[in-house]
Amino acid sequence: MSGQRLKLQFQRLYNHFGGDCTETNLQDISEVLFCTRRNVRMVINKMVEKGWVDWQPAVGRGKQSRLIFNNTDSELQLHHARKLVADGKLEPALVALDNNAEKLVQLIQEQLGISHHQGKQIVRLPYYRSFENITPLKPLRRSEQHLVRQIFSGLTQLKEEKGEQETVIGDIAHAWEAITPRHWRFYLRPAIRFHDGRLLDSNDIFATFSEVKQLALFAHIDNVLSPFINIIDFHLSQDDYRFPDLLANICAMIQPANHALISDYNTFPIGTGPYKVAVNDKQRFKLEAFEHYFGFRALSDVVEVWILNHFAACYLQPTLGDKLEQHVHISSRLSMDQGCTFLLLNCISGLAQDPQWLRYFQSRLYSLNVMREMDLTQVGDFKLFNAYGLLPGWIHTQQVPEPVVMPHKRVVTLAYQHEHPIYPYVASLIEKILMKDGIRLNIMELSYEDIVLGKHAEKIDIWLNGMSLGSNRSDAILAWLHNFNHIQRVMPSDEFKQLQQVISEWRSTSTTKFPGDIIGETLSQTGQIIPLFHNWLGVDDNVQLQGMESNLLGWFDFKSVWSKPQSS
Repeated sequence: MSGQRLKLQFQRLYNHFGGDCTETNLQDISEVLFCTRRNVRMVINKMVEKGWVDWQPAVGRGKQSRLIFNNTDSELQLHHARKLVADGKLEPALVALDNNAEKLVQLIQEQLGISHHQGKQIVRLPYYRSFENITPLKPLRRSEQHLVRQIFSGLTQLKEEKGEQETVIGDIAHAWEAITPRHWRFYLRPAIRFHDGRLLDSNDIFATFSEVKQLALFAHIDNVLSPFINIIDFHLSQDDYRFPDLLANICAMIQPANHALISDYNTFPIGTGPYKVAVNDKQRFKLEAFEHYFGFRALSDVVEVWILNHFAACYLQPTLGDKLEQHVHISSRLSMDQGCTFLLLNCISGLAQDPQWLRYFQSRLYSLNVMREMDLTQVGDFKLFNAYGLLPGWIHTQQVPEPVVMPHKRVVTLAYQHEHPIYPYVASLIEKILMKDGIRLNIMELSYEDIVLGKHAEKIDIWLNGMSLGSNRSDAILAWLHNFNHIQRVMPSDEFKQLQQVISEWRSTSTTKFPGDIIGETLSQTGQIIPLFHNWLGVDDNVQLQGMESNLLGWFDFKSVWSKPQSS
């Protein structure tokens, strides 16, 4: 008999007898359950085994036996739903609770945080959306960037230093040297394994960089060779004194040579990092510690991210706090996001190619003007503050003095990525501002990948988007600037070439300061980008977890988190 069938039989008995201990017999019960006396014995025995009832058989002819209920119908229902929640089956749990979402949230709260099962440390986190693409060469949002770093490894990596700029350290490569500024040699660690057990070899490096060098950021890679075992040589078309730093970018992380042949690779990628993907669906994302990781073994055995888009508040940080809908408190574990929410204007095929429209957008859609339209009681959890440049501390925007000449056209098309907690709200504020001038806003919701790859670009005048560098290095903006050419695609070619020129000059010397201010000033003052908001991000303090320092992507390094018992 199935477990669900047995529960239905229990419910019939419980409802028939009103949950009261009662004098009865097998014949009476067989009539309630619509089965034979023989089956009744089996059903009762199973219920006794599970502890749902006690059965005290009568001794002697004509005597009544005693049926004692140890669980109520609602307790059994709750126990069943709790088990479904523990298994990550949230939709069936909701059905088992008669679609009572409030009860489901309570059961979810019980499961979040840290727990131990069969000697394993399990960390469970809430989040508001699922993760469809978690591979290095896909356009990645901020949370996906963090997850990719847990799953994959690069030749080099960035080491976060508290309060200081990150330094580049070894990862798959343990050492490197510049034979010339155009010839770099990397020495690899031996016997590195992918999550499927296969040993990494030079072909995986070759295949990875044959794809990577198609990106503008890595276009100066001419050739990749392996002159000796565990040695990789890069030959470049221009001097680059900072090439090891470049290889710490997420898009340069090493993938299996045959990954294109793996059918579900985007959902279940295979890397060499500290965690491998065990579950990835609309309800749960689960990582398990990789036992053959070449670095320090992860301290947390399992990390589960529960997707609670139907039941959570409009915005969920990856917090381990006690309450699911609590406000995020700015603390020493939170930091300013190295980036901003911004408007990207289409100066090639959109309205902003007309200087009149460009001045209009600059005069109406600057940060303070948008913030004036906000209902601050609705956006408290977003922790926003106005931006004067692309990064906190940069002041590059110039408010265009009014009056400006009103454009003739009355429709503006704006696009933003779907499944984002704040963009629809900001778009509604922009709509209000334009409406005051009699301009209608046409809104398109696209996937992040479609936005970055320029889908429907010819139809779009403005993109509402965000950048999060995930690093405090001065050169971190490079990867964003060249990210799948999404800036170059809509920027006048002469202006973009000027930026490329200053970057090439910086690469070709070993002492020149990175021209970040020039890049930020050019993008902001030309009106190519209108910065809107910066925000705070991170995780809440949790005294039970050690090593849970917020990183610059708003998460924390899963492999460094461990549980410290609270003293009595």
